[in-house]
Amino acid sequence: MRRRWALVGGLLLAVIAGAAPPAHAAGTSQDSLIMVLDSSGSMAGARMTAARKAVNDVVDTLPDGYPTGLRVYGAGKTHGCDDTSLVEPVHALDRAAMKAAVAAVEPKGDTPIGLSLRKAAADLPEGGRGTVLLVSDGEDNCGDPEPCEVAKELAGDGIDLRIDTVGFQVRGKARTQLECIAGAGHGAYYDAPDAAALARQLERASRLSADAYRVEGEAVRGGASAKQAAGLGAGQYVDSIGPGETRWYAPGLDSGSAADLAVTAVPSAGAGVAYRDGIELKLQTAAGSGGYAYTCDSSYDHFGQDEGAMVLSTAVSRVPSAKGSGTCDKAGRYLLSVHRTSDAGSDRGRWTLELRYGAEPVLAAGATPAPAETVYGQAPAAVVGEPADVEGGTGFNDARRVAKGVWRDRLLPAQTLFYKVRVGWGQRLSYTAEFANEPVVAGTSTADWSFVRTRAYAPQRLPVRDASGSSEQRSYFGKPLSVGLGTVAVTWTNRWVVAGAAPAVHSAGDYYIAVSLGPGAARLAENAAVGVVLRVNVTGTELAGPQYRAAPAASGSAGSGSSASAVGDSVKTGDTAVGDGGGFVTGSDMIAAGAGGAVALVGVAVTAAVRRRTAGGRGAAGRDA
Repeated sequence: MRRRWALVGGLLLAVIAGAAPPAHAAGTSQDSLIMVLDSSGSMAGARMTAARKAVNDVVDTLPDGYPTGLRVYGAGKTHGCDDTSLVEPVHALDRAAMKAAVAAVEPKGDTPIGLSLRKAAADLPEGGRGTVLLVSDGEDNCGDPEPCEVAKELAGDGIDLRIDTVGFQVRGKARTQLECIAGAGHGAYYDAPDAAALARQLERASRLSADAYRVEGEAVRGGASAKQAAGLGAGQYVDSIGPGETRWYAPGLDSGSAADLAVTAVPSAGAGVAYRDGIELKLQTAAGSGGYAYTCDSSYDHFGQDEGAMVLSTAVSRVPSAKGSGTCDKAGRYLLSVHRTSDAGSDRGRWTLELRYGAEPVLAAGATPAPAETVYGQAPAAVVGEPADVEGGTGFNDARRVAKGVWRDRLLPAQTLFYKVRVGWGQRLSYTAEFANEPVVAGTSTADWSFVRTRAYAPQRLPVRDASGSSEQRSYFGKPLSVGLGTVAVTWTNRWVVAGAAPAVHSAGDYYIAVSLGPGAARLAENAAVGVVLRVNVTGTELAGPQYRAAPAASGSAGSGSSASAVGDSVKTGDTAVGDGGGFVTGSDMIAAGAGGAVALVGVAVTAAVRRRTAGGRGAAGRDA
């Protein structure tokens, strides 16, 4: 059973409201769920029997202790637009009490959805993110308050509340109203034409609440302009961003370390989005006396699909040039801008932002790094064996550690699961995520499809591009397929390669594997969650450090990645930047030689010392594998 808690910067809500956070505002709060069950007269008989079973099944799959409650309407009297009651308060999950409460419900009355939503929002505890999950077989027949307007009022900016709806055997006006409630509430609508569908859709929606991305960080408020940019030191932060907004931050960089600034956006899972919606990052120098700012790096991550919102993540870096004389090499105040692109018809809720600023120290004075590795080389033998069960993490902060081997997990539609694996100096990571035959809902056709996707990230959360020729995203019809990725060997000097798969693969440490299932799978898959087998391989003898011809094999290393030392064990802060080249290099034949950090470039071009990373937004959910 999954045990995941969503953590947020303790003063995030105050930050959003406009209050400036203290210098060290950090804390945790827990998410919660309240189900609102239609118990009106139309639910009598077989429908209520199915609803009871569905709620019982959900209760069995939720994490131990997850704060959960149950409100019903229409069960108290034959007629009455004030007929709504809390039959199980929101507190640490009591499975027996929840089952007893739903067993006692006897449908008989009206359908006051608007009032019930308002009461349900008040039932949720303060702090953390709350989810209202409405299950109904019809439209509101009271009219005051109007349900869609209530949902819009309650959900507000979408940071601390979302409203999901499940339509049980509905059509016409009833379905339209439930879709409207979900849209206004920054949530998702799930259609349940029969009892089996009700059970799986209710499970999906409730588990997405319990398994939401676990956010961690110190509260920060990005500025509305470059002049108002919020200062950042190395660390992890939490903010939020609205549609079309740009948030500004001012990291202070030294003159020698590589600086990596990663941004993860956490929208409401499954909420309405357009193909080009996403986040765009730019790192630049502070404007000089002439008012000109020089761009050091840029990156983006767009959804590339319109099925529904999912976690986005990308990063920018300041990598000092080999000579140390580039425009972006100087110490001082830099500017990071985060822009959210949003179509006019997309969900208007704010997204939580998790920002991570990490600095990579330079090599020790006199050290010479090994040559860059830009070619994947021969594919390793497939990893075989019986899969071991594993539960992927909700994000970077709780990513589940795995080693070389075969692992088995399950994904919900609109969910991304995270894993981490240690990859040492001189080693490379390769993996596949395999989806087998899954039963599909009766009546589906080739028009009913979604996608599966994988992405990998280096230790500082830099997006890693595939070097192996694998497919990172494919259309999903419930039939067997696989996606995967392979990296080049981890080499310090890869940071100076201009493009391709090498630049991000320049640090030993924990590499992250993210596997996603598209939101559209909720219309396709018969099971609540879809099975995936992850085959992970770490190959190559791990070296004790990044030095050229000076790094022996790490103690006990046999290419498994299991005996790796901590990141940067052989690296320390020094006064000398590596090399005397003019910038980044391209090609597969860079040779490092000499002493005192000198680097000889054989048969390759020396190019401008500015990278333009486009790691995000690749591989849209198309029909071709």
